[in-house]
Amino acid sequence: MHVKYPELYFTTASILDWKSLLFDDVMKDIIINSFRFLVREKRCAIYAFVIMPNHIHIVWSIEEPYLLSQVQAAFTSFTAHAFQKKLRAETPNILEMFRVDKSDREYQFWQRDPKSIAIVKEQMFYRAVNYVHRNPVAKRWILAPAPELYKYSSGYNITHTGYWDFLSEFWG
Repeated sequence: MHVKYPELYFTTASILDWKSLLFDDVMKDIIINSFRFLVREKRCAIYAFVIMPNHIHIVWSIEEPYLLSQVQAAFTSFTAHAFQKKLRAETPNILEMFRVDKSDREYQFWQRDPKSIAIVKEQMFYRAVNYVHRNPVAKRWILAPAPELYKYSSGYNITHTGYWDFLSEFWG
């Protein structure tokens, strides 16, 4: 698959107030399920990702006829509903930490307006992928001793080929 660079994005989405909602693997799996859905429905192609305790990074392209904002909204809406359902059933006290009582929602899990940067050069693509893969081994986190050992990252595919079945290869 050949991707035109203006269609590629490096996106960061953060949990509200940087709360560590994503420490729980079940919450990470909700994100993985959303990635699988978006790819299966041909809304996007995902080249790299990492799920950190309070934010995610994705290197992806948005498929026609969808817009970046539509795919991001589908992702945040699906995951927010799933987070709420899980927390309501298992840990309502944690759910209350996300109560906002706004006119359009009772709970909010994601900060508004994920940050997306268009990738316009091949060098930017590789820099973004490297950043994504190195994030879990950064001093601040130390979630794994090496990028390929952090399960909730596309870097895991380096030693576990095909583990994340929704990933696309980048051909430049």
